[in-house]
Amino acid sequence: MSAPLVRRPTEHAAIRAAYRSARPLPSVDCLLDALVLARRAGDREGMTLAAHRAVRAAAPEVGS
Repeated sequence: MSAPLVRRPTEHAAIRAAYRSARPLPSVDCLLDALVLARRAGDREGMTLAAHRAVRAAAPEVGS
């Protein structure tokens, strides 16, 4: 039998604060460099992440 899940109020407060805070994105140039490196390494997940972040950094209104 597994132990019951203990919810902590500070955990919920931290998650809410992180959700509301703006997280600065790296520059588009840095993200495109990361995309090239991921492509060379054959890292499909890294390519997807870098491409999505580059789009979000280039056009902040996308996905809002």
